[in-house]
Order: sequence, then C-alpha cells, then structure tokens
Amino acid sequence: MSGRLRAAGGAVGGGLLVAGTTSDAGKSVVTAGICRWLVRQGVRVAPFKAQNMSLNSFVTREGAEIGRAQAMQAAAARVAPTALMNPVLLKPGSDRSSQVVLLGKPVGELSARGYFGGTSQGKAQYAGRREQLLGTVTDCLQELRRTHDAVICEGAGSPAEINLRRTDIVNMGLARAARIPAVVVGDIDRGGVFASFFGTTALLSKEDQALVAGYLVNKFRGDVTLLEPGLAMLRGLTGRQTLGVLPFAHGLGIDEEDGLRVSLRGAVRESVVAPPHGADVLRVAVCAVPLMSNFTDVDALAAEPGVVVRFVDRPEELADADLVVLPGTRGTVRALAWLRERGLADAIARRAAEGRPVLGICGGFQMLGERIEDEVESKAGVVDGLGLLPVRVRFAAEKTLARPAGEALGEPVEGYEIHHGVAEVTGGDEEFLDGCRAGSVWGTHWHGSLESDGFRRAFLRRVAADAGRAFVPAPDTRFGVLREEQLDRLGDLIEEHADTGALLRLIEEGVPEGLPFVPPGAP
Repeated sequence: MSGRLRAAGGAVGGGLLVAGTTSDAGKSVVTAGICRWLVRQGVRVAPFKAQNMSLNSFVTREGAEIGRAQAMQAAAARVAPTALMNPVLLKPGSDRSSQVVLLGKPVGELSARGYFGGTSQGKAQYAGRREQLLGTVTDCLQELRRTHDAVICEGAGSPAEINLRRTDIVNMGLARAARIPAVVVGDIDRGGVFASFFGTTALLSKEDQALVAGYLVNKFRGDVTLLEPGLAMLRGLTGRQTLGVLPFAHGLGIDEEDGLRVSLRGAVRESVVAPPHGADVLRVAVCAVPLMSNFTDVDALAAEPGVVVRFVDRPEELADADLVVLPGTRGTVRALAWLRERGLADAIARRAAEGRPVLGICGGFQMLGERIEDEVESKAGVVDGLGLLPVRVRFAAEKTLARPAGEALGEPVEGYEIHHGVAEVTGGDEEFLDGCRAGSVWGTHWHGSLESDGFRRAFLRRVAADAGRAFVPAPDTRFGVLREEQLDRLGDLIEEHADTGALLRLIEEGVPEGLPFVPPGAP
C-alpha cells in the first residue's frame, strides 16, 4: 500500500467514482465490494453518494435519513453510516415529485421540473440551487476524504444522460468538481455492453471524458476468454482498459435501492438454500403497494430456512399465504385505495376474521388502523383505514426519524422509524413495538425489527401457530452474520476478478494523463 492511502493527519484521501451505463448496472454492489476489499487491506474507506433517488432509506444513530444502499456500503466499509455519505436523498411521492432530504432532514417537496429546472424560470432558480447543492456535496466529500484514506463514490443512473448534465451533481459533475477518476460499470447480462460502454463515453464532453479511466463488466456468465477479443477492440476504440469482468453471482440479497423500478409482483426474495427446520415451510406474501418503501424489511424473513417470501398484487395470491405483510409506503392513502381497488383489502379483512396472521409495518401499520387524518402527504383529509387495529393516525408536518430499541415477545429488538404519521393506539390485545396486536393482526412503525434474531424466531413461532403450520424456525440463523458473509462475497468478487492494482492506482494517484477523446462528445 503506497503512502497516500496511509497518509495520517490532515492529508486528503483518495477518491473514485463508480458510474454505470444504466440504472441497476451494479454500481451499488460494486461500490460495496470495493469498500469491503479495501477495508480488508487495512484501508480506512467510506462510501459516498451525492444524490440518491430511493424509497429504501435508513436512519443513522444521529437521527439522519440516508439511502439504505449507503448504509449497506458503510457496513461493507466497517464504518458507521452518517449523513455525509448521502447528503441529498430524493424520495419519490409520484412519478413527478419527490421529497427532498438534505443532510438527513426533509426540507420540502419538489416536482422533477422544479428540481431539475425544466422551465425557463426553473432554469434560473436551479442555477443557484445547483451551486448550493454542489457546494454541499463537495464539502461532505471533502470531509470524508479528510478523515479517511479513500472514499468510493457511487454515481446515479448514467453519466451520459445529456438532458440532465447541466444539473448533475452526482456523476461527472461531482467528478469534475472533486477531480476524481471514474470507472463505468456495465451489466452484460442485459446485452449490448460494448455499445453501452462506447456510447456512454462518446456522449460525454471532452472534459468529462478525461476523467473516465476504464470499465468494469458486471454479471458475466460463461468463459471469459470468449469476451477478451471484444475487450481488446473496446480498448482500441476508446483508449481505456476494462478493469475487471465480474461473474454473475446468485443469492447476494443486498439492499436494493430504486423505489421506481418495475413491479415486484411474483418476485421471490433470494433466501438461504436450505430445507425447513421443521416439517412445513412458511409462505409470506408481501403486498406490492404503490410507492413501496423499505421492502428490505422482509429480507430477514427470506434468510430463514423454509420461509418463502413473495411479492403479490392479487387477492387470490393471498389464499395460501401463512403471513401477509403490508410494507411501508410513501403514499399511505394512495396505497390504501389501491388495496381496495384490487380487492386485497377485502381479502385481508377475511384473513383477520379467520384468525390468520397479518403484519403491517410503518405505512402498512397505518393502513390497518381505523382512521387516517392526512393533510400532509396526500392532503386527503380524513380517510377510513381497514379497521383491523384499534389505531388512529394523524399525519404531522415534522417527520419522525428515530432508532428505537425495546423488547417484544420476550426478546430484545432494535429498529428504526421514518414516518410522518403519528399513531394513537386505543386498545388491542397487547402492545407490540410501540404499535399493537389485535387477534392475529400486528402493526408497528419499526423498520428493521425482524433483523433481531431472537425476536424474529419468536414472531415466526407465533405466526406458525396461528397459521396451523408445523414450521419451526432454525435456532442458529443469524441475520447479521449472513449479511457480513454477503458483503465478504462482494469483496471477493473485486479481489478475484478485478484489476485491483489498477484500481489502487486510480484511487491513490487520481486521474490518468492523456486519456483520448472519443468523438462526437456531448451535443
């Protein structure tokens, strides 16, 4: 390890931007993998994403809300997540508007046109806002580089989104402001990776291209020698080498980011390949509500041997489920209307009447209550809930961001809260994580509670008993250990399949000199 990464005192650490040819190309997992590989080499490393659009978020110990992918990357780097690692978070409330979270706190709701300056007036307003935001994100990056040997930055979408380049603070706009090199990740499993690499580079300006130092192929299946002639031709066309070919890896199960991705209906969360510990499996159906948030809450269930987790959007898909989960959402009233339109609300009510288990988390908890008063999120006023829990919810202007801890079902539990709804519990059979249980219906605002191993096993035993299943939770499933193993697998992918020497040189020495221009460049 050379001197720059080992520099002590106030020296500025190295940096690298992991960009991608598309959304979901693998930027998040590659960033996490590089972080885990570096920390295993004794490097003090931190992740960073200047601007994130995601409904999957997390609360730090200081009470700041950041993208959950950055919390996962911080775990990969073995550091505590902070707001510095994701200074701007956009939480979509519709296809055209998002809540803006700045340095961990919500500061308002903006349309996409307003945020990105889509009108003549908007362009003038955004010019000042962009400078302010760019100053904020570069200050955060500078602070992380001051306190760490290296900072691995994740881009967003593609750096070649030419319609957004003038407003960019997360891809090449950040790289130019901070003078850090970029590597571009491409998903070969989708096809067209060579065209994607070449086209991405050729659509950048000369100044931006000067920072693009190489490529990483992701999700490759087969014999890598068959790919090598194409990699050689790509280098001839662009003057840039491919720094690794990462194989397709099953069962990583890392936290996903994009809250606007395609429907999850029918998708099964990847789980441990192991038979059930008891005689039966346990089937979990998660209602894929609009604007679903923090659906990673069910990952800990999927990690249990014998638990099958599926996302659904039809009432008939609840018929054979042993547990139905209503997850969080950024649109509680909208999701409630969706449940009714689809016939899911009636199916859930029938389940409750039959004593079959239902769990509501955050927005799902709110929907299970008697009444919702919302002048903040939907501005719909008073709306009837499903009436399955003795709870009344009023939306407050101030968002609750907390890291609660307590006990439930005789086991210690930790979680985190992200919500505007304030719940008044007026009855129930027992308290449950600041929420309640009524019959076989459970509700809580706590995200992440199922990651507490003892509590998860106790809850699953109750579910299995209510469902009449001979399911027995495995006594030794430790979710934190499984997550660490997954992060180590990401580090292994980088260590074994990437040119780590070249990556180190980029992080330590910065942008290489003399990278050629690929025409035509930006319009």
